[in-house]
Amino acid sequence: MSAWIDSYRGSVKAWECDTTEHFTVAYYFDRFADATLRLMEEHDIGLTSMRERRRGNATVDCFVTYSKELRAGDPFHIESAIIGVEEKGIRAGHKLINSATGDLCTTLEQYMVHIDMDARRAVAIADDKRPALQAAVAAWDGPKREERPQPESDVGFILTHRDTTKPWEIDIVGHIGFQFYVHRFSSAGAQLFAAMGIDADYQRVNRLGFSTFEFQLRFRKELDAGAIVDVKSALVHIGGSSIRIQHRLYNAATGELSAVLDQLGVMLDLDARRPTRVPDDIRERAKPVMAVLPQ
Repeated sequence: MSAWIDSYRGSVKAWECDTTEHFTVAYYFDRFADATLRLMEEHDIGLTSMRERRRGNATVDCFVTYSKELRAGDPFHIESAIIGVEEKGIRAGHKLINSATGDLCTTLEQYMVHIDMDARRAVAIADDKRPALQAAVAAWDGPKREERPQPESDVGFILTHRDTTKPWEIDIVGHIGFQFYVHRFSSAGAQLFAAMGIDADYQRVNRLGFSTFEFQLRFRKELDAGAIVDVKSALVHIGGSSIRIQHRLYNAATGELSAVLDQLGVMLDLDARRPTRVPDDIRERAKPVMAVLPQ
């Protein structure tokens, strides 16, 4: 069996594109969820094994880079492989490729904890599963993660999303699937940009948008169906054309932090399809929603 498998094939639907006029990040994660299930089943730790042994794999960390955009109608596929095996965890690598051009558009480095689905805790991968997983490990040539200073307080963070989790968002591991966190972060981003004056009308008139090029996404506490959730967001940095945002998703009933997303992108000229300088008036409006980094 080849280390890399063809784990997903499809195309971008028009309704999956955002105001930046390309495939929105939340729908990438819908496809990565499908690719992950295919990869796990290929290595005998997917749905079949989960039903028999009550052991699953819960994603706790994602590092994503977006290097080329996809637009409505573009066909694409995902190639996936196991890229690391630990006592209680598995690393997977995914490469999303434009099927028409062959261009690498997106990479995802994903860390999953092997869990007892009834006890809801991390457990060691079974002895009869680990050797085959280790033998299948592929080399990973994805980008290296950069560690950046993190805001240490809630200064600058504003409420950007509020809802409840739905029963149909539960995945086969028994909690809210990671793609549904990202859908909420996408909604939160629209609220944050509106607070800066970059609402949909501003984007249409000025032909400007925000294009993401990196995610660092960490899951800290799982959510069940019916949980009430709040997202708070702030700007962390504005460069020439670059913008860094942090989103924090909380279980509103318990106050626990469930997930944190560091999102990096650029102000995009929607006609030229290239980065452009963040306008000065937006920089001024951004001050009330700017987080404070440690000195």
